[in-house]
Amino acid sequence: MSAVSATAAGRPATEPTPAGERGATKIADKVVAKIAAQAAREALAPLPPGVGRPYATVAVRPHGSGAARGKDGPVGTARVRISLELAYPADIGARCAAVRRRVTERVSALVNMTVPEVVVQVERLHPVAVPGDPNGRTT
Repeated sequence: MSAVSATAAGRPATEPTPAGERGATKIADKVVAKIAAQAAREALAPLPPGVGRPYATVAVRPHGSGAARGKDGPVGTARVRISLELAYPADIGARCAAVRRRVTERVSALVNMTVPEVVVQVERLHPVAVPGDPNGRTT
């Protein structure tokens, strides 16, 4: 019976099913969130002293089964929200754009997911002290 089904699938009866056609790939939301947070840290490196590390939350939606998954295409869609703190003064828009780019690149490359949206939420700005100012003024 297996010979008939294997032959009907277009493979000789003795050839095993290729690994890419077996099973399913499931990646937990928290795994994608860790990758996104690390990518945000990479985009902001080096982090100034006293600035909190970026935190990510992710909503992952797997793609349907079939040939459009896994080896032949993305395994799912990840919508990412990054919360971070920035040193001030800085070009906030440019820093957020760098985070979006890096998160999209790393999540796509490491977990083979499409990333249609990266929301960057700046929770706090940390003023940078002027070097040599005895009064601790900020710029």
